Amino acid sequence: MERFAAFVMRHRIWVALVWVAITVVGVLMAPQVSGRLKSGTTISAASYTANKSLAQHYGGVAANPSVLVVDLPAGTTVDSPAARAGLAAADKVAASVPGVSDLSYANTGDKALVGTGGTSTLVMVYPPAMGNPVPQQVTDAMGAAITKAVPGAHTQTTGIEQLGNGGTSSSGSVLSEILVGIGLALIVLAWVFGSALAILPLISAIVSVLTMQLAIYGLTYATSIAINPSVQFIVALLGLGLSVDYALLLVNRWREERDNGADNKDAVIASLKKAGHSVAFSALIASLGLFALTVIPVSFIQGVGLSGLFIPSIAALVALTTVPLLLSAIGPRLDKIRLRKRKNVGAPSRRWTRSAQQIVKRPKTAAAVGAAILGVLCAFGATINMNQPAVTSLAPNGPAEQALVQLQHDGFPTGVLTSVPIELPAGTDPAATAATLRSLPTMHGVLASGSPQWNRGGTSVIMGLPNAQVGTAHAGTTVADLRAAAPHNALIGGEQTQNTDLTHILMQWFPLLFVVVALVTFLLLARGMRSLLLPAKAVALNILSVGAAYGVLVLIWQLGYGSKSLWGIPATGSINPLVPMLLFGFLFGVSMDYEVFILARVREAFDRTGDTNGAVVEGIARTGRLVTSAALILFLALASLSSAPDVTIKMMATGMAAGVLIDALVVRTLLTPALVVLFGKANWYLPTWAARLLRVQPSTAADHRDTDGEDGDGTDEQLTTASLRAVRP
Repeated sequence: MERFAAFVMRHRIWVALVWVAITVVGVLMAPQVSGRLKSGTTISAASYTANKSLAQHYGGVAANPSVLVVDLPAGTTVDSPAARAGLAAADKVAASVPGVSDLSYANTGDKALVGTGGTSTLVMVYPPAMGNPVPQQVTDAMGAAITKAVPGAHTQTTGIEQLGNGGTSSSGSVLSEILVGIGLALIVLAWVFGSALAILPLISAIVSVLTMQLAIYGLTYATSIAINPSVQFIVALLGLGLSVDYALLLVNRWREERDNGADNKDAVIASLKKAGHSVAFSALIASLGLFALTVIPVSFIQGVGLSGLFIPSIAALVALTTVPLLLSAIGPRLDKIRLRKRKNVGAPSRRWTRSAQQIVKRPKTAAAVGAAILGVLCAFGATINMNQPAVTSLAPNGPAEQALVQLQHDGFPTGVLTSVPIELPAGTDPAATAATLRSLPTMHGVLASGSPQWNRGGTSVIMGLPNAQVGTAHAGTTVADLRAAAPHNALIGGEQTQNTDLTHILMQWFPLLFVVVALVTFLLLARGMRSLLLPAKAVALNILSVGAAYGVLVLIWQLGYGSKSLWGIPATGSINPLVPMLLFGFLFGVSMDYEVFILARVREAFDRTGDTNGAVVEGIARTGRLVTSAALILFLALASLSSAPDVTIKMMATGMAAGVLIDALVVRTLLTPALVVLFGKANWYLPTWAARLLRVQPSTAADHRDTDGEDGDGTDEQLTTASLRAVRP
């Protein structure tokens, strides 16, 4: 890092020009990034193969349908001439739109589409392709055709896409999300620094995010893995949070050196040499933690993993180069522009000093409190149900929800929203096959139509309407029953069927992801901390931290303690399986930032004094405010995602934001110091054989002068004179 610091300062003009050029290119190219991103998920499963074939021959019949709920006026039934004419007119509207297909009582004659009393019916409308719902103007035109033929008829539209979007478009603006995140981060930074220095981390963050967008753009050409559009949001907000975190650490260390009497140049170099190691090391662990997601054979998660490799690394590189340049050029002048009166910030925080001293005095109590909090949340996390949310929880109100209520009132099960297309090979009788499958107890009905759009090239498609919602926790054996009863060469697809297979794949591969991430993290920390116990503790606490975040998801979403009051959404009963998987990779990688920030200062103090207890006090006093501020910034950046209309994104934002706060406030500033105190000399032990494998110097208790209490439990209330002097406000 010393050579790197010297290089940056020696070539600061060229380094500045490079970042200015990259920023300009990033601004110009940002609008084109979205066009290179692709929706959808690729998996190795029979349902994915079926959906590809269905898309090739029949367009979007595997997509979630838009369901037109038709309620006829009193005295009119679906068999009346006017109703038949209206449904036939609606069929013609659908047929006039390229790629759109529909199934109704008019073109199937199937009573499964007729409600209680025969005075209501459903029209299943399918889009031209998966990933693109039926345009609202199409369903509106179909409804208008029915009401024209049957005056007094009432039509409404519902469906998973409509319910999930809350009646709005699911697409958002990355720029608007970034601006919200920047505004919230600026408020926290202004509070932390109390001067115009608050803008430096934001300048670094803007450069980082634009550079990350360029990296994604290049990644779309460098890999065959489809990068999902949602990755752009994750990169923007996570990149913003991490960039501010890293810059915050460097600026804080620079100010500390300045307050201790160093001139500006020496303070810049010292901040790079001392804090730069922590930034680079944290970024390495976070990058590898996110990159480990690529072991999961699911294109969406692999896209996040590949993108995640760039997020922390670019954030660190930009911070380690732009922040020193800005500090050397305008740092002192910005620090003189005071937003509030401040005391000597270079001194440790009085509040965190007192907190750390209390932990050192009562480490068992602190550890018990932290363990109790994590234990309760992990207990809830252990009950997580990884399935698609029930449709009744997708939208709290709006036209789609009202239509869903009417659909149920008319006697239809909600499972009809998760229809299952079955492609039959040439020579198979669709009517006979539909009759066979219709007898299954898990099916509400199986539709077969003689229309050309459902019979092509000798093959045909029949549509299963399940009783229970496929893909949810209450789906039962619907998919298994269909696969067992259908002809062996039939292709059973559907968006929710694919989600069922996706859940199975994620559960199957999760143990490998866990082992890879835990092992890589342990090895990197062992090498960086020159200890075996500290990294083992860090990995164990990370597991508990992730489990606690799962517990928050269960409480807020699965059980509904918060989703109703915060977003007006009832308990979902389950958590989208993509969320826990992404949450694991994110938290395991990113939360290590705080572990490294704290333990680096603890190790620095210990190497200087040989006093574990004093080192803990100094480390927490120096980093407590920094870690909580950094966590608050990342929390706010992630929490801004919860305003998105999509329930899955809300879940992801909730879990990530809660996980960051739990990790910073409970794990890193309570459990971590308490356990370091309790472990005492064992913290710093690295045997020769391990040091040889890690290619670092061995570390034993005899190498240091340790003044911990003799009772072995680290509760000695007398800190050394050197330690007290180091942490005196």
